[in-house]
Amino acid sequence: MIALQAIRVLILSGLAFLMALALAPLLIKILIKYQAGKQIRKDAPIFTNLHQHKEGTPTMGGIVIWGTTLVLAFIFFILNVFFDGFWNYLDFTNRSQTYLPLAAIFFAALIGLADDILGVLKIGVKGGGLKVRHKLIIFTLIALVGAWWFYFKLDWTTLFIPFIGNIEIGWGSFPFFMFVIIATAFSANETDGLDGFGIIFIRQNFSWAIRVQWL
Repeated sequence: MIALQAIRVLILSGLAFLMALALAPLLIKILIKYQAGKQIRKDAPIFTNLHQHKEGTPTMGGIVIWGTTLVLAFIFFILNVFFDGFWNYLDFTNRSQTYLPLAAIFFAALIGLADDILGVLKIGVKGGGLKVRHKLIIFTLIALVGAWWFYFKLDWTTLFIPFIGNIEIGWGSFPFFMFVIIATAFSANETDGLDGFGIIFIRQNFSWAIRVQWL
């Protein structure tokens, strides 16, 4: 069973990698054409001096990440509807556990996209996009819906810790889930920043998530 899961993950990961590899150059050309680049704030002299030469670096690169995931999900869903057999094996939308992550990716992507567009157009606080409190409110609402889904729809009340086992946390799953979502969203936003360091942590978290699943 574990071997089949590993093969499935490898196939999907390989397809996602190839699709991202094909989409990235096209997206970069479009972003450069429409001058959708990062804007450097002028109110921080030291930061400005260090990063002024990076102004205009194409932003909205997250489209490649979430776009690849959502497109593959849609493709395999359609193939599974019209064809049977192997496509059901690759369709990762046929379980209710996947609805929440896909929805979270979609809405978080919209927030990030809106923030980047506002930043490019120099709209918002000092031309920097969405205000922090607005992001906090939106992420809190998303986290609240996610916590509700986990508790009532998936009946999730336990926390699994590798090498220790399951720990019953009951209603504690609500604040725990919300904390994880909000903290992850904000840390990813801060880490990614101008130089795109976020992709390093996305790769690491993806690798650890797979390992923990098989422990």
